[in-house]
Amino acid sequence: MMEICVNNVTKNFGFKNVLDRLSFEVKTQEKIALVGENGCGKSIILKLITKQELPTSGYIFIKKDSKIGYLTQEPIKDLFSLTVKEILYKSFDELNKIKSKMDKYQEKMNYLTGEKQINAINKFLKLQDEFISAGGYEITSKVDKITSAFNISRLLNLKYEILSGGEKTLINLVSLLLSNPDILLLDEPTNHLDINMLEYLEEYLKNYKGTVLIVSHDRYFLDKVAGKTILIENGRANVFHGNYSYFVKENEKRIEKEFTLYKDQQKKIEAMKRSIKKLREFGKKAYPKGETFFKRAKSIEKRLEKLERKDKPKPNNKIPLKLDVNKRSGKDVIIAKNINISFDNNILINDSSLELYYKERLCIIGNNGTGKTSLIKYLLDNKDVKISESAKVGYIPQEFSFDDENKCILDEARRYFNGDESILRSALSKFMFYEQDVFKRLGILSGGEKIRLKLFCLMQENNNVLILDEPTNHIDINAKEVLEEAINNYSGTVLFISHDRYFINKVATRIINIENKKLVSYVGNYDNFKNKKKI
Repeated sequence: MMEICVNNVTKNFGFKNVLDRLSFEVKTQEKIALVGENGCGKSIILKLITKQELPTSGYIFIKKDSKIGYLTQEPIKDLFSLTVKEILYKSFDELNKIKSKMDKYQEKMNYLTGEKQINAINKFLKLQDEFISAGGYEITSKVDKITSAFNISRLLNLKYEILSGGEKTLINLVSLLLSNPDILLLDEPTNHLDINMLEYLEEYLKNYKGTVLIVSHDRYFLDKVAGKTILIENGRANVFHGNYSYFVKENEKRIEKEFTLYKDQQKKIEAMKRSIKKLREFGKKAYPKGETFFKRAKSIEKRLEKLERKDKPKPNNKIPLKLDVNKRSGKDVIIAKNINISFDNNILINDSSLELYYKERLCIIGNNGTGKTSLIKYLLDNKDVKISESAKVGYIPQEFSFDDENKCILDEARRYFNGDESILRSALSKFMFYEQDVFKRLGILSGGEKIRLKLFCLMQENNNVLILDEPTNHIDINAKEVLEEAINNYSGTVLFISHDRYFINKVATRIINIENKKLVSYVGNYDNFKNKKKI
C-alpha cells in the first residue's frame, strides 16, 4: 500500500528550483535512503512531508491517519522544562490517555451498580484490550531497554535544557523511536552514536513495522537498513531498488548509459543540422525550382525543435587528494607500555600496551566514554611513550578551530607554505581549493573543507605520521571518499579514531578495540573484526 506519494513537486526559494518536478512513491514498511550532494534538497523533502515547508507546485499525498515522526538535529524548545525521563514517558501519550480512561472506568465500577456498572466494566475491558494490544503494560520495560541500549540512564533525571547539543539529539531520537509512528523521517540519525548504539539502531529499524525515510552520510548504516535508495540530483529523483552499495554500482552503470545516449543524441543533432544546411544549399542552387529542398529542410528543423534534449550526465568531480611524505619514519613508530588512564577517579584504560608500526593504518574503536580521545592525548603527551626519532606527527583533534576565523584559506595556508603565491595556489588546488575558493573565510568553511585545509597545513610540515580523531565527522560522502583514497595512497603511518564503519572498512589495516578497560588488537578492517568477535 502507498504510504507517501510525491508528485511533480517543485520547490523554489526565490533564486532557483531546489526541487524540479520531483516524483517518487513510498510504500508501507519500506526502508528508504535519500542520498545526494549537500544542498540537493534531501532535508527539504522531509520538511515538505511534515508540512514544515510547502511545495511551490505539485503535491504530496500522505496515507490518511498516518502518524509521522520526524527527527531533527535542532533542540525542541517545548521540551526544555522537562526531565529526560518525563520526555521518554511522554512518548506514550496515546497509551497514557487510554490508561487514564481505564482508571476512570475502574473507579466507576466501584460505586456504580446494575446495568451502569456492567457498561462501565465492558468499556474498561474494551480499553484494556486496546491497551494490552498496543503494549501498554510493557512501557517500563521498553524504556529500560532503550535507555540501556543508548546509554542514557545517567541522563534520566536531568532537565533537557541543560543537556549538550549531542545529548539533546540523542534524546530526540530515543523519544521518537518510543513513540512508534507509522512513518519515521530520520535526518542524520547516526550523529553522536557509538558503534554499539549504531548496531542496536540498525536492528531496531530493520525490524520496525512502519515506514522509514533516512537522510544520512553513514554508508554502512544505509547498507544495513535501506532496501531502496533514492538519489536526488538536479532536483529530480532516481530510484534504485537496493541498498547504498547497490546504488553506487548501479548509478555508475546509469551514468555510463546516459552518457552514451547523450553522445548518440548529440551525433544525431549534428547530423540533422548538417542535413538542414545541405538541403538549404541545394535549394538555393536549384532556384527557382528548389522549393522541395526548403520544405524538407523545414521539416527536419521542426523535428529538431521538438526533440527532447537529454541533459549531459554530471561527471564524477572528485579529484584525488594527495598526501605526500618526503622522509619516512622508523619501523616502530609508537610503542607504549603499561598504559593506565583514569578520569575523575574513573579508570578508563588499565595496564595495556599499544604498538604502531610504519605504514599501518590503525583504527581505535570503542563505546562512547571508554577513553579513545584520552588514549590519543596520552600517546602524544606522555614522556614514557616511545616515538620514532624520525617520526613527524601531525594531529587533527575531533573539534578544532583556527586562530583567526576571519582570515581566509589563503592567509592560513601562507603560514605553513614556503613559496610564492602562484605555487601556493597550485598546491591548494591539489587539496580541492580552486580559484575563488581560497578567499573563503575560515569561519564559514564546511567540515570537509576544514579537514582538507588542516591536512594541507600538516603536510607542509612533512608529517609522516597522521593522528586523526573522528576525521569523518561533519563531512559528506564525497569528502569521505576523497579522504579514504588519500589515506590509502599515503606513504606514511596513520592512527585514527572512528565510528564510521564504512570508512574503517576502506582504510584500516588493524583495529584496537577498548574492551573492559583493555586495548585488544585485531588484524584487518571492521568486517574482519566483527567476524572474529562472532567466533
